[in-house]
Amino acid sequence: MTDVTRAIAAATSVAASLDLPADDAIVLHNSNKLTLRLTPYGVLARVAPVGQEVAQFEVELAQRLTEVGCPVRPLEPRVDPCVYTRDGFTVTLWTYYKPVTPHTSPVDYAKALERLHAGMRKVDVPSPRFTDRITEAEEVVADPDRSPELADADRVFLSGRLASLRRAIEDRGAVEQLLHGEPHPGNVLSTKNGPLFIDLETCCRGPVEFDLAHVPEAVCEHYPNVDQGLLDECRQLVLAMVAAWRWELGDQFPNGRRFGEELLRALHDGPPGPTLDTLNKRLGGL
Repeated sequence: MTDVTRAIAAATSVAASLDLPADDAIVLHNSNKLTLRLTPYGVLARVAPVGQEVAQFEVELAQRLTEVGCPVRPLEPRVDPCVYTRDGFTVTLWTYYKPVTPHTSPVDYAKALERLHAGMRKVDVPSPRFTDRITEAEEVVADPDRSPELADADRVFLSGRLASLRRAIEDRGAVEQLLHGEPHPGNVLSTKNGPLFIDLETCCRGPVEFDLAHVPEAVCEHYPNVDQGLLDECRQLVLAMVAAWRWELGDQFPNGRRFGEELLRALHDGPPGPTLDTLNKRLGGL
């Protein structure tokens, strides 16, 4: 988000109107959404431009998942659970947790993800299918105006991999359910109450192996009843989708072009290939 100053002002204004005045706003994360810690009341604010967010979906889903005992970050309990609009921004308020160490172990990570999936099976909400994400990636690859630096041969290769992996996964006919969509380590919060999943805007329907394709291999080893063949295909699919996004014009990811090249190299090498987590550690952060 480019207009950080206005976004911070919107968040602090909303908090003040709810009797939670902020002395300071500390930027924790800035991408398509701005995440702030508002002090001294320990409130976490997520801010996005109106029209570029799925805030209502995220708020409603967080409420439902909290009610069924899922390990997700809850909304701020001192205010009404809704989306606030101010000066062209949407603002949602959440419970802030101080990070704790050590970070979540693979066993605890797997157990938390299993609990999340179990809770999600109890929640019936309209949500996109994981294949919608594939379509978004395919559209980037298919349009040279959106990915001008992607070589023609790589464009043909990546388009083919996305299409063939979509077919292979769908042909398996696996059971589908509500998923987090991107439960990678960056979306897992280590707290004194155990790991909590954050950023629910990516939730979609699909096989659990699609979620597992985003987590470290050591976590998958502790998750029960995994279809290894399907997991391998989902891992390749995730690499292909992330590769497409790294080649998109205007991508803000640090060293994105280098990541895009490495992801293409991994896809050319074929399955089982590295996990997203492995590439992340190798290259310094995905």
